[in-house]
Amino acid sequence: MSPHLATLLCFACIAYLFWVDRKQAEGVSRAVWIPLLWMFFAASRYASQWLALGPPESLSAEAIDEGSPLNSGVFLALILAGAAVLAQRKVNWSAVLAENSWLLLFFLFAAASVLWADDSFLSLKRWIKGAGSLIMALIILTEPRPYQALGFVLRRLAYVLLPLSVLFIRYYPELGRAYDQAGTPMYTGVTFQKNALGQLCLLSGVYFVWELLFSRLKTVGSEGRVPVPVSLIILPMLLWLLYMSQSATSRAALFGATCFLLAARLPFFSQRPRRLLPVGLSVAAVVGLLEYALGIREWIIQQLGRNPDLTERTPMWEMLLQMAPNAWVGAGYESFWSGERLKEIWARMGQTSGGFIQAHNGYIDTYLNLGIIGICLILIAVLAGLLKAQKQLEHEYAHAVLKIALILIAVAYNYTEAAFKPIHNVFVLLLIAILWVPKVRVSGRVASSGIRTAPPTGATTRVGRSPRLGNQPDRRAGFEHPGKL
Repeated sequence: MSPHLATLLCFACIAYLFWVDRKQAEGVSRAVWIPLLWMFFAASRYASQWLALGPPESLSAEAIDEGSPLNSGVFLALILAGAAVLAQRKVNWSAVLAENSWLLLFFLFAAASVLWADDSFLSLKRWIKGAGSLIMALIILTEPRPYQALGFVLRRLAYVLLPLSVLFIRYYPELGRAYDQAGTPMYTGVTFQKNALGQLCLLSGVYFVWELLFSRLKTVGSEGRVPVPVSLIILPMLLWLLYMSQSATSRAALFGATCFLLAARLPFFSQRPRRLLPVGLSVAAVVGLLEYALGIREWIIQQLGRNPDLTERTPMWEMLLQMAPNAWVGAGYESFWSGERLKEIWARMGQTSGGFIQAHNGYIDTYLNLGIIGICLILIAVLAGLLKAQKQLEHEYAHAVLKIALILIAVAYNYTEAAFKPIHNVFVLLLIAILWVPKVRVSGRVASSGIRTAPPTGATTRVGRSPRLGNQPDRRAGFEHPGKL
């Protein structure tokens, strides 16, 4: 097949996916396109790279620090637009901040760390982008139907980026492939790195698996379900791209998340939701004991086709820990990998450009940037979000399971990749999973996230039921608890 014909078929496939899924957009505001665009650039290439479409390239340390004015402008515009949307929604910020105090402390400490960073301006710019991820998460959470909004975003990312990745790899290898120093091809698709392609498949895969398993258990009715033709097109494409990416981290995380979702679908858990988290923690404890007694980690890594030293990452971690400027407060938010220190790291690893710009471990990376205090704050925030999701299992089982799955993915993914980053979709989805937008009672009804809405005439509210208008039930899905995810 010629590349031109393949391109035509690819865009026809994308158009068909959007057309089949068009009814699922009902009830989602246009503001959701702001986080959609943010996550689109985070999942693929930045605006400047799409405009000057070309093969993956290595960047110098100076280019990494300076960045692109166009990209900075695009992200700043999205942040300002998102902030304006939240201001119009009149979110009850005092309630939101009170319910998410540990996450607030993390961002405040990260902002304060700008003061002791080597390059305070660079650190401040990156903190603003980190706050932008928080704004994108809040836009989705303050939608009238947040679960439907999240599905809207994740599905459309898959509809566009997965077919384009197949097109790039198969018919435009100069765009969809990169090569290591030995000349071995690495399949990147619309991204610039094979692990990024694996991450795209991981996040899309978890959502589609959850949809297939839990569509009948949702409390929001039938809306937001993935149409069958969409699954038949997307899932084979996703599995092929995951195989081509050769991303062991994403494969292992998707396998683990699928096992968790399958287990959560069993009546043993679905009929007794409180069992889910204790049993999961018990399994994790058993795995920890097996690692301590038998050293199963090396066997698991070998089964994934990787060296026991995680492709030389373990020695790199030891070197980086020795370079930490301050054990308690770190080098400053996202400033460890910059300037002369970045050049020194590359020199020690025998690289001149295009080398590592992260520790390939989110916990070590956070420690290097924010020290012990920063890593403790983010871990406590994650634990608090997990406990809140446990409480939600009783009345919104399917959605609480999705939240727990996203949290577990982020926790596992950060073992071999640094995902607590300003522009990173794993971080955005983690924020969506751990943020709690509280319900408030307004004039006899429950509204979400402090969004003040007048109750409809004649409406009454029943516990666990949607508001009724007259004698007819309001069957608009997601109306029961629109601010919780």
